[in-house]
Amino acid sequence: MNTTNKIKLSSMMFLEFFIWGAWFVTLGTFLGTNLKASGAETAAVFSTQSWGAIIAPFIIGLIADRYFNAERILGVLHLVGAFLMYQMYQSSDLSSFYIYVFSYMVLYMPTLALVNSVAFNQMKDPEKEFSSIRVWGTIGWIVAGLSISYVFHWDSVESLANGMLKNTFLLAGIAALVLGLLSFTLPATPPKVSDEKIKIGDIIGLDALKLLKDKNFAVFFISSILICIPLAFYYQNANPFLTESGLENPTGKMAIGQISEALFLLLIPVFFTKYGFKKTILVGMLAWAIRYALFAYGNGGELSFMLIVGIALHGICYDFFFVSGQIYTNSKAGDKYKSAAQGLITLATYGVGMLIGFAVAGWITDNYKTATGTINWEMVWIIPAGIALAVFVLFALTFNDKNKTEVSH
Repeated sequence: MNTTNKIKLSSMMFLEFFIWGAWFVTLGTFLGTNLKASGAETAAVFSTQSWGAIIAPFIIGLIADRYFNAERILGVLHLVGAFLMYQMYQSSDLSSFYIYVFSYMVLYMPTLALVNSVAFNQMKDPEKEFSSIRVWGTIGWIVAGLSISYVFHWDSVESLANGMLKNTFLLAGIAALVLGLLSFTLPATPPKVSDEKIKIGDIIGLDALKLLKDKNFAVFFISSILICIPLAFYYQNANPFLTESGLENPTGKMAIGQISEALFLLLIPVFFTKYGFKKTILVGMLAWAIRYALFAYGNGGELSFMLIVGIALHGICYDFFFVSGQIYTNSKAGDKYKSAAQGLITLATYGVGMLIGFAVAGWITDNYKTATGTINWEMVWIIPAGIALAVFVLFALTFNDKNKTEVSH
């Protein structure tokens, strides 16, 4: 790959995840502070990510893979996304905001697959080349969080009181506009021309349902859906909780989670090879329970270190479960069902699992709101800690795949 393309693809990844990190992390705080949303209303807004994940394969499978160049679709989606971000920035009531955020997520979620397609299309050896491009996405997310806290200070007590958090949508919109324009200069990624009749089952990975006949894969599949319930609590509640706890620069400090994710990604092959899939994924599940226990009993004052450790556990929580799960799925699927199986797992986790998770998180948050309007955060975190622990026990007792799962270095 030549240097120009490498710079373009790295910039594409940086902007793709900068956009997401610039508004999604603080969304829960914005909804509660600026739009006075309840837990259930906040859950409905966060659920747009899941609906986007469910609808995304149809946009990719029916349009991108068949009719148009991936980089052009990427450009159009981000330019429309920039307009929707500006509408979100201007929204002052929840009903109009919801329409814009739903529309945005339906357009944004397909771009996650499109940036990968554009990048892979330029690589002779993706296993060696992809990580050096993809890491710029993680850097983009981190830079977005640090900018909000340490450059613009939009999440400070004073700025929150003045409604400044809405500026995150303006920041994301500008980045979306830049990426939309940049996309038209990216290397050409033509559609995969096929005369075969397209089937809906192929798009959402229904062929991979055959894998559920394997008892261990079925246990993993169900556990994947269940562990997304506690995961949703983090996305929905972490920033509002850290803000309310009095932790300074909460959005910037949450970037520690992405730094941790990048570091633990490097350890996955080592841990996987030494301890195998079951132990790796169990460590990931247990980390969720420990993280939420730290959130439940920590505070923004003398026990703030507990909150920081909880944030830093993100690498183990996310990588040891999701990345090892993708490796396991890949090894089980075989060549014929590889992409179908990954599609099915994505649909099950980001789609179904997170949809349930956001609804549960919203319901729990509303139920532990006191008469004065404050939230009993201890209970809000203890409950998902208990769910994560229950999934840990279920998986430990019922999963017993003795076969060695291959991991590519």
